[in-house]
Amino acid sequence: SIGELTSKIRNKVKRSELLGKLKHKKKADKRKDKEKRSLEAAKAIELGELPPPKKIPKTIENTRERDVTTVDAEDEEVEADEAEDEFADHFKGLLTPKILVTTSEHPSAIMFLFLENLLQLIPNTTFYGRGGYEIKKICEYATNREFTHVLVVNENRKEVNGLLVIYLPYGPTAHFRISNMVLSKKIKNHGTATRHRPELLLNNFTTRLGHRVGRLFASMFPFDPEFRGRRAVTFHNQRDFIFFRHHRYIFETRTDGKKAREHKGHLAKEDDAARGTKESKLRAKRKARKEVESKAEKGEVAVSARLQELGPRFCLRLQSVQRGTFDSKNGEYEWIRNNGKSVTRKKFVL
Repeated sequence: SIGELTSKIRNKVKRSELLGKLKHKKKADKRKDKEKRSLEAAKAIELGELPPPKKIPKTIENTRERDVTTVDAEDEEVEADEAEDEFADHFKGLLTPKILVTTSEHPSAIMFLFLENLLQLIPNTTFYGRGGYEIKKICEYATNREFTHVLVVNENRKEVNGLLVIYLPYGPTAHFRISNMVLSKKIKNHGTATRHRPELLLNNFTTRLGHRVGRLFASMFPFDPEFRGRRAVTFHNQRDFIFFRHHRYIFETRTDGKKAREHKGHLAKEDDAARGTKESKLRAKRKARKEVESKAEKGEVAVSARLQELGPRFCLRLQSVQRGTFDSKNGEYEWIRNNGKSVTRKKFVL
């Protein structure tokens, strides 16, 4: 490499001169190779042949080192383990999530703004002030009152920076770092979340640890979403960063260049008759629906989907997974980030 060729030269002026010449030569060679490939491709097209394949640039994704715990789509061993793990009752529909939310000690105003968004986001959540109690005592209290999860939101210097998710009564406990948080009111053209149970999307959780974290997220939301509400909650994993988004989706139908919008299962269409009485509005909706259905049968209707972000949005980074409920002194950890291991950018754990 260029660095190896110049690193042994001790004179700074000569080293910088050689470095400039080598960089210029490398750039010129790269340009010549590009021109040569474009000429070969043009010549192949003239002769009616297939052009040579394009070079694929190296990225962190396509040079990723495959983890030994990566799970295949139909792995019977993993399916058997997950059928008997801590979250099995939830996925069998036998358990309804009931979540207790609390904070670190002495929360600031920004914490309560985030909690307001969080309580609207996750169904069946209840906020309790910390009150100086230890997390162990809070877990005991929550277990006695049949809560399934405890969420502890942490802040430092008036900035929300951590999330502790404890699954009751026997764990596991996951600790996440929160970054890039944007509240709902700061998102342009944001919507307001309804009380409908949301749909859940989990993307790119491919390893055994990723499956465990994904199932922990899934256990926080009801197993039977209400599709009428058109709410979608997404946890998207990319390079071990978990991006959280909350949207409402809507389907639109287009006929002859005009747009008719679907709202709560009905087709709303601006019409002179729709501005009249309640009965005339209903007749106009039925008429518009029949027109769209008849055109859909003939293939004259194009259906598209739009998204409206509800918020909040933030990024999670897994720090540790602990067996059982939270225990900072005697707890047994399943996984800790960078626990004395060498770091490589090409290896991901989720």
